[in-house]
Amino acid sequence: MAQQTKAAYYTEFGGIDKLQVGSLDLPNLSAGDVQLLVKAAGVNPVDAVVRAGHFAQVVPSVFPTVPGWDVCGIVEKCGPGVTRLAVGDEVYGYVRQPVAQHGTFAERIVVPENLLAKSPAKLSWVEAGGLPLAGLTAYQSVIKAGQLKAGETILILGASGGVGGSAIQLAKDAGATVIAVASADSAGHMKKLGADYTIDYKAGPVAETVKKMAPDGVDLLFDAISGDTLTQSLATLKPTGRLISVLNDGKALQLPAGVHFQHVMAQPSVPDLDHLRELADAGKLTVPIAATFSLDDVKKAFEQIESHHTTGKVVIVP
Repeated sequence: MAQQTKAAYYTEFGGIDKLQVGSLDLPNLSAGDVQLLVKAAGVNPVDAVVRAGHFAQVVPSVFPTVPGWDVCGIVEKCGPGVTRLAVGDEVYGYVRQPVAQHGTFAERIVVPENLLAKSPAKLSWVEAGGLPLAGLTAYQSVIKAGQLKAGETILILGASGGVGGSAIQLAKDAGATVIAVASADSAGHMKKLGADYTIDYKAGPVAETVKKMAPDGVDLLFDAISGDTLTQSLATLKPTGRLISVLNDGKALQLPAGVHFQHVMAQPSVPDLDHLRELADAGKLTVPIAATFSLDDVKKAFEQIESHHTTGKVVIVP
């Protein structure tokens, strides 16, 4: 008889009302898998997009579907092919798989070893559980794709959320000047993370304000919000600047010929998780927590994330 676990799940696409909490069978432990006791699992906007069925062409779902791609936990069992990890190891990871089915909003999960890295020692379970997707998105966008360098200026749109907050810290570690855009009530939060300047996106055209801070324009525009704020900000780019977006595919943007554009979707990467761990353990990367919820309160967690006004990370603690 299969081992069971308490989990949040849904059996059809739709709204928050489709979420249930109950017992489900754990998958069999394959050779390269580990079983984790889940200590924390970050909630991300994409979890709501997947649940609504809007991501099915990229990542198809099999029902019942347990949501969640972020996890931090303790290894309880190892398949015979597992080589890096051992029972008792504290690990974290962005465990997106080709099919959305066995997610992280559960007391226990089975996941391939190659999606997990050792957890940052300086972060709590909750902080580590909220880091993977946000941290990887920011790192793979700003540092790897954006090639941000010391002395450059970056404009970050949507800078108060998990991705934007990670981007501020990574940009400061790279030696850049950071201009962070979000609502006015997030200004203190963004400054605390290292932003040199903050802009209230509701206070008027973003580009006009940026020009006062960076008269020559910005080297890198990192878009984690898109919409009108992105459109308003395009004029801030230097003629040979770089635009990296996690939401916009660039097809409708009218960009100057010299501007480099790239759309980034975070990819699971143990080496990148290792790098984020090193930064966290060096005190260069923190994970501000907006709220934590139990599995039984998973609907409240989604309500918070779907408000699109979360400062920091929302995390499930089973």
